[in-house]
Amino acid sequence: MKTIQPIARFDLAFSLFCLRHRFNEPVAQMSKAISHTGDGHLYGIIGLLAWLFEPRVGQVFLLTGLLAYLIELPVYWLAKNSFKRRRPAQMSHLLTSFITPSDQYSLPSGHTAAAFLMAVLLQHFYPEFGFLPFVWAGLIGLSRILLGVHFLTDIVLGALLGMGSAVIAIDLMKG
Repeated sequence: MKTIQPIARFDLAFSLFCLRHRFNEPVAQMSKAISHTGDGHLYGIIGLLAWLFEPRVGQVFLLTGLLAYLIELPVYWLAKNSFKRRRPAQMSHLLTSFITPSDQYSLPSGHTAAAFLMAVLLQHFYPEFGFLPFVWAGLIGLSRILLGVHFLTDIVLGALLGMGSAVIAIDLMKG
Protein backbone atom coordinates (compact mmCIF):
# COMPACT_ATOMS: atom_id res chain seq x y z
CA MET A 1 0.00 0.00 0.00
CA LYS A 2 2.94 2.34 0.59
CA THR A 3 3.85 2.22 -3.09
CA ILE A 4 0.67 4.03 -4.07
CA GLN A 5 0.88 6.69 -1.35
CA PRO A 6 2.94 9.09 -3.52
CA ILE A 7 0.33 8.75 -6.28
CA ALA A 8 -2.48 9.41 -3.81
CA ARG A 9 -0.66 12.47 -2.45
CA PHE A 10 -0.12 13.78 -6.00
CA ASP A 11 -3.79 13.16 -6.85
CA LEU A 12 -4.92 15.07 -3.77
CA ALA A 13 -2.53 17.97 -4.46
CA PHE A 14 -3.63 18.16 -8.09
CA SER A 15 -7.31 18.15 -7.09
CA LEU A 16 -6.68 20.88 -4.53
CA PHE A 17 -4.94 22.94 -7.23
CA CYS A 18 -7.88 22.43 -9.62
CA LEU A 19 -10.66 23.07 -7.12
CA ARG A 20 -9.39 25.61 -4.61
CA HIS A 21 -9.48 28.89 -6.55
CA ARG A 22 -11.83 31.83 -6.84
CA PHE A 23 -13.10 30.80 -10.28
CA ASN A 24 -14.24 27.32 -9.27
CA GLU A 25 -17.98 28.10 -9.54
CA PRO A 26 -17.89 29.37 -13.17
CA VAL A 27 -15.45 26.61 -14.11
CA ALA A 28 -17.80 24.06 -12.56
CA GLN A 29 -20.72 25.38 -14.62
CA MET A 30 -18.75 24.99 -17.85
CA SER A 31 -17.48 21.59 -16.70
CA LYS A 32 -21.04 20.39 -16.08
CA ALA A 33 -21.96 21.14 -19.70
CA ILE A 34 -18.87 19.36 -21.02
CA SER A 35 -19.32 16.40 -18.69
CA HIS A 36 -22.97 16.05 -19.72
CA THR A 37 -21.88 15.31 -23.30
CA GLY A 38 -20.22 12.20 -21.89
CA ASP A 39 -23.28 10.88 -20.04
CA GLY A 40 -23.84 8.23 -22.71
CA HIS A 41 -26.85 9.37 -24.72
CA LEU A 42 -24.68 11.06 -27.36
CA TYR A 43 -22.81 7.83 -28.15
CA GLY A 44 -25.96 6.05 -29.21
CA ILE A 45 -27.01 9.02 -31.30
CA ILE A 46 -23.61 9.11 -33.04
CA GLY A 47 -23.81 5.37 -33.77
CA LEU A 48 -27.35 5.58 -35.14
CA LEU A 49 -26.55 8.65 -37.26
CA ALA A 50 -23.49 6.92 -38.71
CA TRP A 51 -25.62 3.90 -39.60
CA LEU A 52 -28.38 6.07 -41.06
CA PHE A 53 -26.18 8.32 -43.21
CA GLU A 54 -23.53 5.80 -44.17
CA PRO A 55 -25.13 2.35 -43.90
CA ARG A 56 -22.14 0.16 -44.76
CA VAL A 57 -19.41 1.78 -42.66
CA GLY A 58 -21.91 3.10 -40.15
CA GLN A 59 -23.22 -0.37 -39.37
CA VAL A 60 -19.71 -1.68 -38.70
CA PHE A 61 -19.00 1.44 -36.61
CA LEU A 62 -22.15 0.85 -34.55
CA LEU A 63 -21.51 -2.88 -34.06
CA THR A 64 -17.87 -2.27 -33.16
CA GLY A 65 -18.98 0.34 -30.65
CA LEU A 66 -21.47 -2.04 -29.06
CA LEU A 67 -18.78 -4.71 -28.79
CA ALA A 68 -16.32 -2.21 -27.32
CA TYR A 69 -18.83 -1.19 -24.65
CA LEU A 70 -19.55 -4.86 -23.93
CA ILE A 71 -15.83 -5.24 -23.24
CA GLU A 72 -15.41 -1.99 -21.32
CA LEU A 73 -18.42 -2.08 -18.99
CA PRO A 74 -17.67 -5.32 -17.11
CA VAL A 75 -14.00 -4.34 -16.68
CA TYR A 76 -15.09 -0.90 -15.46
CA TRP A 77 -17.59 -2.39 -13.01
CA LEU A 78 -15.10 -4.96 -11.71
CA ALA A 79 -12.35 -2.34 -11.27
CA LYS A 80 -14.66 0.13 -9.52
CA ASN A 81 -15.93 -2.46 -7.09
CA SER A 82 -12.51 -3.99 -6.50
CA PHE A 83 -10.50 -0.79 -5.90
CA LYS A 84 -13.33 0.96 -4.02
CA ARG A 85 -11.45 4.24 -4.19
CA ARG A 86 -13.30 7.02 -2.45
CA ARG A 87 -14.13 10.17 -4.36
CA PRO A 88 -12.15 13.39 -3.78
CA ALA A 89 -14.70 15.09 -1.49
CA GLN A 90 -14.71 11.95 0.68
CA MET A 91 -10.91 12.07 0.94
CA SER A 92 -10.56 15.68 2.08
CA HIS A 93 -12.91 18.21 3.61
CA LEU A 94 -11.05 20.84 1.54
CA LEU A 95 -12.49 19.44 -1.69
CA THR A 96 -15.98 20.10 -3.01
CA SER A 97 -18.02 18.06 -5.41
CA PHE A 98 -20.14 20.18 -7.75
CA ILE A 99 -22.34 17.28 -8.87
CA THR A 100 -23.67 14.09 -7.35
CA PRO A 101 -21.86 11.17 -8.99
CA SER A 102 -23.88 8.23 -10.27
CA ASP A 103 -22.02 5.73 -8.10
CA GLN A 104 -19.94 5.57 -4.96
CA TYR A 105 -16.38 4.98 -6.18
CA SER A 106 -14.05 6.94 -8.42
CA LEU A 107 -11.51 4.56 -10.01
CA PRO A 108 -11.68 4.39 -13.02
CA SER A 109 -13.67 7.25 -14.52
CA GLY A 110 -16.50 5.75 -16.56
CA HIS A 111 -17.21 9.03 -18.36
CA THR A 112 -13.59 9.21 -19.46
CA ALA A 113 -13.46 5.54 -20.47
CA ALA A 114 -16.56 5.92 -22.65
CA ALA A 115 -15.34 9.17 -24.20
CA PHE A 116 -11.92 7.77 -25.13
CA LEU A 117 -13.53 4.59 -26.42
CA MET A 118 -15.68 6.71 -28.75
CA ALA A 119 -12.69 8.87 -29.72
CA VAL A 120 -10.73 5.79 -30.85
CA LEU A 121 -13.72 4.50 -32.83
CA LEU A 122 -14.29 7.86 -34.50
CA GLN A 123 -10.60 8.18 -35.34
CA HIS A 124 -10.54 4.65 -36.79
CA PHE A 125 -13.73 4.83 -38.86
CA TYR A 126 -13.81 8.55 -39.61
CA PRO A 127 -10.20 9.82 -39.66
CA GLU A 128 -11.35 13.06 -41.29
CA PHE A 129 -12.32 14.25 -37.78
CA GLY A 130 -8.61 14.32 -36.98
CA PHE A 131 -7.68 14.78 -33.36
CA LEU A 132 -10.95 16.52 -32.36
CA PRO A 133 -12.56 13.43 -30.78
CA PHE A 134 -9.51 13.12 -28.51
CA VAL A 135 -9.70 16.79 -27.52
CA TRP A 136 -13.38 16.28 -26.67
CA ALA A 137 -12.59 13.11 -24.68
CA GLY A 138 -9.78 14.90 -22.84
CA LEU A 139 -12.13 17.76 -21.96
CA ILE A 140 -14.64 15.28 -20.56
CA GLY A 141 -11.92 13.76 -18.39
CA LEU A 142 -10.74 17.18 -17.22
CA SER A 143 -14.32 18.23 -16.48
CA ARG A 144 -14.68 15.28 -14.12
CA ILE A 145 -11.68 16.53 -12.12
CA LEU A 146 -12.97 20.12 -12.15
CA LEU A 147 -16.34 18.91 -10.88
CA GLY A 148 -14.60 17.26 -7.92
CA VAL A 149 -15.73 13.70 -8.63
CA HIS A 150 -12.46 12.19 -9.89
CA PHE A 151 -8.73 12.28 -9.34
CA LEU A 152 -6.23 12.56 -12.18
CA THR A 153 -5.29 8.87 -12.00
CA ASP A 154 -8.99 7.94 -12.27
CA ILE A 155 -9.01 9.86 -15.56
CA VAL A 156 -5.78 8.34 -16.88
CA LEU A 157 -6.91 4.79 -16.09
CA GLY A 158 -10.37 5.48 -17.53
CA ALA A 159 -8.79 6.75 -20.76
CA LEU A 160 -6.58 3.65 -20.99
CA LEU A 161 -9.57 1.38 -20.35
CA GLY A 162 -11.66 3.07 -23.03
CA MET A 163 -8.90 3.11 -25.63
CA GLY A 164 -7.93 -0.48 -24.91
CA SER A 165 -11.52 -1.68 -25.17
CA ALA A 166 -11.97 0.09 -28.51
CA VAL A 167 -8.73 -1.34 -29.94
CA ILE A 168 -9.69 -4.87 -28.87
CA ALA A 169 -13.17 -4.49 -30.42
CA ILE A 170 -11.73 -3.15 -33.68
CA ASP A 171 -9.31 -6.08 -33.84
CA LEU A 172 -12.07 -8.62 -33.09
CA MET A 173 -14.33 -7.15 -35.77
CA LYS A 174 -11.54 -7.42 -38.36
CA GLY A 175 -10.97 -10.96 -37.40
